[in-house]
Amino acid sequence: MFDYKGKVVAVTGASSGLGKQVAEGYAAAGADLAILARRMSRLEASAKEWSEKYGVKVVPIECDVTDEAATDAAFAKIDQEFGHLEVLFNSAGGERGTGTPLPDFKKEDWEFTMNLDLTSIFTMNKKAAKYMEGRIAAGKQTYGRIINVASIYGLVGNTAIPTIAYHASKGAVVNFTRAAAAELAPKGITVNAICPGYFYTELTTETLNTAYFQEFAKRTVPMQRYGHEGELNSAAIFLGAEESSYVTGQALAVDGGYTCV
Repeated sequence: MFDYKGKVVAVTGASSGLGKQVAEGYAAAGADLAILARRMSRLEASAKEWSEKYGVKVVPIECDVTDEAATDAAFAKIDQEFGHLEVLFNSAGGERGTGTPLPDFKKEDWEFTMNLDLTSIFTMNKKAAKYMEGRIAAGKQTYGRIINVASIYGLVGNTAIPTIAYHASKGAVVNFTRAAAAELAPKGITVNAICPGYFYTELTTETLNTAYFQEFAKRTVPMQRYGHEGELNSAAIFLGAEESSYVTGQALAVDGGYTCV
């Protein structure tokens, strides 16, 4: 099961963090990759490394997911290089205004986060659905999988740090995913969300290793630790696999048990 040879996976936000980790996980499973992000030099370095290490085709594509023309160009490049796309993994995102209490939160920070974390999901899902439908109808692929990265903060509130726009955008991603799944199910396309908990990445390691957050993990995460590199990959591979054809509209938390208590 879960053989990705001959399958094409596109990963947004693939230049760093969880996007990069998951992209390598798909490469290790045998998938050919289109890796999308704004930082082309990072993508090119990963493409060279993974193509040599795993023997797969990796195409770096510079793409700002908030730019309509850039997303159109990205899908045109995918079609030119591969001619089909079985999986889209949407992990591009970010936030602004973290740590700002609700009464002081700025409208421009709200709009920035919504545009990057929610509107971009709408854009990429819309274009992936149209592309996948066309290739399925043409017999160039037999199924489609869309995976949207939400967050545990899309499922619950938090007491660690104020981040109201991020909660709102990620909660919207979860229910957008359900609506898209219901609509696309008859087309042979599943749509699911992954809700990561706290994970170590190059951007979070210093913060998560502080005394406050180490104590926070012991108090709030049943496993009493944060996620390590690669621990999100199995969920992504499961949801993107051909065999997962009856799983759609789900929000899978990968969080060490944070949301079960």
